[in-house]
Amino acid sequence: MTNSTVLPRLRIGVDLGGTKIEAIALDPAGGVLVRPRMPTPAGDAAATVDAIVALVKRIEAQLGETGTVGVATPGAVSPATGKLRNSNSTCLNGLPLQGLLEDRLERPVRLANDANCFALSEATDGAGAGARVVFGVILGTGVGGGIVVDGRPVVGPHGIAGEWGHNPLPWPEDSERPGPACYCGRRGCIETFLSGPGLAADYAQAGGTGLTAEAIAAAAEAGDPAATAALDRYIDRLARSSATVVNVLDPDVVVLGGGLSNIAALYDTAPRRWNGFVFSDLIATRLISALHGDSSGVRGAAWLWNHA
Repeated sequence: MTNSTVLPRLRIGVDLGGTKIEAIALDPAGGVLVRPRMPTPAGDAAATVDAIVALVKRIEAQLGETGTVGVATPGAVSPATGKLRNSNSTCLNGLPLQGLLEDRLERPVRLANDANCFALSEATDGAGAGARVVFGVILGTGVGGGIVVDGRPVVGPHGIAGEWGHNPLPWPEDSERPGPACYCGRRGCIETFLSGPGLAADYAQAGGTGLTAEAIAAAAEAGDPAATAALDRYIDRLARSSATVVNVLDPDVVVLGGGLSNIAALYDTAPRRWNGFVFSDLIATRLISALHGDSSGVRGAAWLWNHA
């Protein structure tokens, strides 16, 4: 491969998802050249590595040039072992994925958590472009976060920077203690309240019939009282949780992605409620929706090589 200061023009990103593996090739301006995908081999780590390699080679054969390769992964690489951990695709946990890909592709490969890639995409040429400090949030089946400062993702010595979903819900009401059980072994994590399943469980616990988070949001928009109350609780919890990020990180922008980021009421109401929790007389942080949506993970993986 080229040296550390001169990189190929082609940026290849791969988003390793639970049901599909998506790849993208970007030109230096962020234009999409090709975007192939294939189903994720269920429960088969070796076949997953084969699929990633095949997608990269397919792109390079089609475009007739070699590119840098970045991969967005569930979970994160352990600094202690170099192996993947905390992945919801459990067959990948304990796998030295980066080393395996580098051996097969015969070049350095950069890996990052999918939330970090989301944040990097939105900071590079998305909703947070031009902002110095961007906090990216994924509100979906789980709750993830990533930090980008001056165009570079912040990972930290433990590889967990931005993992706000496994902090406790701040300023809890009595009714919120001790909080729902979380798969991490604790109770009351932000993820248990702000994930899609968390919103659905809260609605059901308050007496609502079994609706998905998306259906609850739609019912609230239509004026259903129980759904409106559940959504108001959700927004209040989002405001408290994101206020702690503003207090610690003081970002220019908080960008929301994931399925629940499509709830329009979040963007007006949650920032108004920051006033009671952010330790400042002026709050200039913007809460905005992702520009690239579901494409941010794979685009951010490609942008992992934006800097030598």
